[in-house]
Amino acid sequence: MVVYTLHKKQKLPITKKKAWEFLSNPANLKVITPKEMNFDIISKIDREIYAGQIIQHQVTPMMGIKTTWVSKIVHVEKYKYFVDEQLQGPYAFWSHKHFVNEIENGVEMEDIIDYKVPLGFIGKLAHPLLVKPKLEEIFNYRQQKLIEIFGEYNG
Repeated sequence: MVVYTLHKKQKLPITKKKAWEFLSNPANLKVITPKEMNFDIISKIDREIYAGQIIQHQVTPMMGIKTTWVSKIVHVEKYKYFVDEQLQGPYAFWSHKHFVNEIENGVEMEDIIDYKVPLGFIGKLAHPLLVKPKLEEIFNYRQQKLIEIFGEYNG
């Protein structure tokens, strides 16, 4: 099974602390996820993320198919990075690393997602036609939404 990687970077004109507080709050996932995906957190989230935390949400990733996605926060280094991995959901494997790096006049946020598609040969065929374009669309939406919320980075 092939492991694919999606790598995105974005600069924002905010402090590292502000970026971390936004990114590490699971409730903000709903804010930066396209509305048509019907993203809802099922878990009770009442404190900041921590290693070992389980987060359950429902999402409609494609073609109106609603699925439960269960993630585990596997690593956290406050104000630097955290990693979530899918325990249950639409992918055969999913590991998402979120980095926050301080730069002049703001932060650079970096996402590295390693994933495998399910369904063997069918999944491999669907990847370039459906899965990869959908992931690109989701992360492009996130980037635009973060600009709406925090403003454009001008260096």
